[in-house]
Amino acid sequence: MIKEIHYSTTNAYLIKGSKGSLLFDTGWAGTLPAFCHAMGDAGEKVQDISYILISHYHPDHMGIAQEIADMGPVICAADIQKEYLHSSDKILERDKKTRFTPIRDKDVRFFALDESRDFLAELGIAGAVYSTPGHSEDSISLLLDSGELFVGDLNPLYELELHRGSQIEATWNTLLSLHPRKVYYGHAPAIDLKVNPLGRLLGKSAPDDIYALVKRITRYVDKGTPKEIIVQKTGADPVFVEDVTRMYVTHPSVSVQGILDRIEIKGR
Repeated sequence: MIKEIHYSTTNAYLIKGSKGSLLFDTGWAGTLPAFCHAMGDAGEKVQDISYILISHYHPDHMGIAQEIADMGPVICAADIQKEYLHSSDKILERDKKTRFTPIRDKDVRFFALDESRDFLAELGIAGAVYSTPGHSEDSISLLLDSGELFVGDLNPLYELELHRGSQIEATWNTLLSLHPRKVYYGHAPAIDLKVNPLGRLLGKSAPDDIYALVKRITRYVDKGTPKEIIVQKTGADPVFVEDVTRMYVTHPSVSVQGILDRIEIKGR
């Protein structure tokens, strides 16, 4: 069973096996209360999570991993991720107003990718974990034998034309050769590849004024303009500016539509 845990701009997934459960990804530092509330809404208890698996160690995916682990679950990581566990610590520690607990290495359980099937079998989950570089060198994806594919921040299939000849395309070619049925993204909506083989967001588009606004914000970000000044110059909602900035900084090769897919607009 798969449950999507929606509580921040990062999609988290609870994958329940016959012997335990796996939480795939978390959100930014400071989102633990919202995560616990979302788990309750889903009819689940944080203490019942067996393992936490992070797709890659960027701040919007591992921000509350240790805080969740302090409630009982165990953080697990592929061996290729070992040197990246603290790659976002300095970024998260800059915000003195937001609580951040670094991962405690001694409590992390590491596994080799070629042993990932046995690792997942401990939870009664049939599948395997793969190295999927492109967005980052430590990126991994989880493919269940039933066809569900969890890719974290690997650029969505509908952006593939932007990345022809790149590592991103090579990674997708590898994953598609494994015949996934449904793709669960770190920020974009899930896509059923049997219904929508090219992974496009059918019938979804943003108004031209929103596109233009996002482009203006990203240009200011490129110039190092402070958020407060960007708000003044664009007239945009401060939360929207912050969301666009975060997604642009952590996903530098993403398209404007990609940025919009990765944030919750909700009338902003």
